[in-house]
Amino acid sequence: MASLRNSRAAALPAKLSRSWLLASAASEANFAPALTSEADSVVFDMEDAVPSAGKAEARERVVEALSTGMTAWVRVNGIETDFWADDLAALSKAPGLRGVMLAMTEKPEQVTHTAMRLQAGTPVLALIESALGIENATSIASAPGTFRLAFGVGDFRRDTGASDEPMALAYARAKLVVASRVGQLPGPIDGPTVGALGDTLLEACKVTASMGMTGKLCLLPDATDTINKGLSPSESEIMWAHELLVAHEAGAVVGDGSYLPRLARAQKISSLADSYGLWNA
Repeated sequence: MASLRNSRAAALPAKLSRSWLLASAASEANFAPALTSEADSVVFDMEDAVPSAGKAEARERVVEALSTGMTAWVRVNGIETDFWADDLAALSKAPGLRGVMLAMTEKPEQVTHTAMRLQAGTPVLALIESALGIENATSIASAPGTFRLAFGVGDFRRDTGASDEPMALAYARAKLVVASRVGQLPGPIDGPTVGALGDTLLEACKVTASMGMTGKLCLLPDATDTINKGLSPSESEIMWAHELLVAHEAGAVVGDGSYLPRLARAQKISSLADSYGLWNA
């Protein structure tokens, strides 16, 4: 089977991925629409989307897809479950595996033990979904094997009783951002805004970006393009960066104490715009 992956998204490094689309492994019919969407990264979901009775079949379905031309990340079951070891044993031989998302990550050694059961260098994305996971986020971010952190909003809210208001979740989001910086990881991935599309989703992306998070999970292929736009530099930011960099190269800027930070920001925006293909947007 030929690869179905959106070529633009397939070429983007996962450290820069904005939209992370979860595709249920309960049916193979969910795979192709996800892979051809605008999602920067696609995650075949063998955990929350699959009931216990269907775990073994879902695992076989995913391994078959990743062995016949498809490439994707896979959300595996938590280390405390009966399915974790079998998930990793099967995926370690799948040629199309881009990395794993470890559900219910609460301790740094859980990431390390997961990485040790996969092919060397396979990235592990730690999905933090509980109060204990948030409390241990800094050590998880610094653990061998951790590639990036993600926020499991739904389970975290169930664990803590928090609402979905931005203020109620601000501490958890900030903790993941600070932990990622301490661990020298890419920005963390925010949880999904379930069912939201269009302007509602764009508003949610503003909260994500304002907290310093650089990615967002989603459950609908139609949400991916909106997330990509919401978590990319705006046209005005790109124009500002371009003008500053042109002036800098021409030696036309008289700098003050804020100049070097502004230059660094312009260079970062320029790099992201180039990676995301935004210059000609």
